Amino acid sequence: MSEHNRGHQHDHEHARTFQRDHDDGGPLPYLQVMEIAVRELLIEKGVITPEQIRRQIERMDARGHSRGARVVARAWTDPAFKARLLANGRAGCDEMGISDLEALHLVVVENTADVHNVIVCTLCSCYPKPLLGLPPAWYKSLPYRKRMVREPRAVLKEFGLELPDDVVVRVHDSTADMRYMVLPRRPEGTEDWSEEKLAATVSRDCLIGVALPHALKQ
Repeated sequence: MSEHNRGHQHDHEHARTFQRDHDDGGPLPYLQVMEIAVRELLIEKGVITPEQIRRQIERMDARGHSRGARVVARAWTDPAFKARLLANGRAGCDEMGISDLEALHLVVVENTADVHNVIVCTLCSCYPKPLLGLPPAWYKSLPYRKRMVREPRAVLKEFGLELPDDVVVRVHDSTADMRYMVLPRRPEGTEDWSEEKLAATVSRDCLIGVALPHALKQ
């Protein structure tokens, strides 16, 4: 069983093949064209320089998904924090000093024994960059965006993640003013681990929902 939490209302066509590291090669999405136009205009007007943009991208690349992993580790070790995080993702991140989330609303969705969550942005590539770093190429690709809402189990299997038939797969569709992050299940046998060690088990793909913490892999 699968469920789609629709953030964008439009048709989803079936893509026959899924290329994890290759873009579809089609025209740029409207919002991406607008981003390029605004960026070039700001540079032309002297509001910002290409060097400032480059440094910001480098900082984002260097940070990666470490912030998101730390949030997950805290939730695994502090039930009260976990409850606050699930109730209000942005407020939970604020508690950890992460206050530069660009989205108006952050929703943290928890994986359980019965439910597995996965994130997509079917319209463009909205993504919680301050928590996960820059999105991978496959996340922005048209095949992933189309197929994840139509056949999530098949796509997850291509990532090497096969879930039991009785686990419900919920697909969450990001929007311009809402971002999602997955709170994966804590690996077994880690009860005495520190937050730092727990965070090391959480990959970027775990936070998107296309993988499990590495300690759970057989």
